[in-house]
Amino acid sequence: MKEYKMRRGETLEERIPDMEATVEEYFGEITGTEEYKGSDLYVVEDPDNPVFERVVAGAVKYSGKKDWLGVEFEERDPTELGPDELEAAGDAVDTKNEFLLEATGRDAKSRRDSLKREVEDDAPDY
Repeated sequence: MKEYKMRRGETLEERIPDMEATVEEYFGEITGTEEYKGSDLYVVEDPDNPVFERVVAGAVKYSGKKDWLGVEFEERDPTELGPDELEAAGDAVDTKNEFLLEATGRDAKSRRDSLKREVEDDAPDY
């Protein structure tokens, strides 16, 4: 499971007031929920895009802090995809990036840079 924070001064609820509808819009019909760190996240067992095997997404709530976006994209092995499904792979990447941008307000480059900073901050000082 990956967690993403919002841009400074923004909250997940402001960016996506109806998480359930947004997850369905991007990935397909929600088939259930899954508990993660005390929060219920939405599960799509049969996503619209054939590249995804399963998608889990939702708000991860922390007391005294802003909610973070929790997501897990389970994807099929590219070697198992047929020619039509390979075309869907590009759409899958676009769908993930559009969803994450809408939810966090951060594009892929900004998310990578933020992740690098977190890793550097956690590195031990020798």
